[in-house]
Amino acid sequence: MSHITFKTVNYKEYSAAIQGVRRSVFHIEQGVDPALDLDGKDETADHILAYVENQPVGTVRVRYLDHQTAKIERLAVLPEFRGRGIGKLLMEKALEIAANKQINTVVIHAQDYVKSLYLKLGFVSEGEKFYEAGIAHVKMLKFIKSSI
Repeated sequence: MSHITFKTVNYKEYSAAIQGVRRSVFHIEQGVDPALDLDGKDETADHILAYVENQPVGTVRVRYLDHQTAKIERLAVLPEFRGRGIGKLLMEKALEIAANKQINTVVIHAQDYVKSLYLKLGFVSEGEKFYEAGIAHVKMLKFIKSSI
């Protein structure tokens, strides 16, 4: 298996790499309207990129709703790199960033078909299935202990 590395990055500096992965997964593969993805909130979020052989293959962002709550979103891994645990590792890195910022509640809107990934990471479902961008989602929460 190829070596996977992760880097926490500044959106403005790495927007081409972040958007390249998201465009491939959300816009092309899943048919999400780019206007829904490009919501103007990237500049205030923390971003993580996953690399294989210096090629960006996955991304996720952590957005802060308030001083105690973060929303992890825009998790995307290129199709040819799925099944290697990259999505899980991206989520673990995102949870670590949130914990280091004293966040105690993490919210996600998980695509229903990958809900099991988030259950394994300790998230619990809240409420009924709903649709975002025409894709079935479920709201999930995780309560974390912050690093001190």
